[in-house]
Amino acid sequence: MAKAIWNGVVIAESNNCEVVEGNQYFPPDSVKKEYFRNSDTHTTCGWKGVASYYTLEVGGEVNKDAAWYYPSPLPAAQKIQGYIAFWRGVKVEV
Repeated sequence: MAKAIWNGVVIAESNNCEVVEGNQYFPPDSVKKEYFRNSDTHTTCGWKGVASYYTLEVGGEVNKDAAWYYPSPLPAAQKIQGYIAFWRGVKVEV
């Protein structure tokens, strides 16, 4: 089971992640939404499309834009639509 951990708390875990470019993308229902805040940040990938971000807040600590997802990916990335990946110090254990 893959787990995403930040600030000592498991913020996502699943047996049904998708791996793309070495990143574990967690299904939307596997994340603990109470730790996620919407962000206005967006980036664009040439083959996946426009990414949206979440800021994490755990135990009073904030990790800006530490999670991203593709709400409407391009056709080549449809399997990760809505799935969430992590960076910026979030530890992902597989």
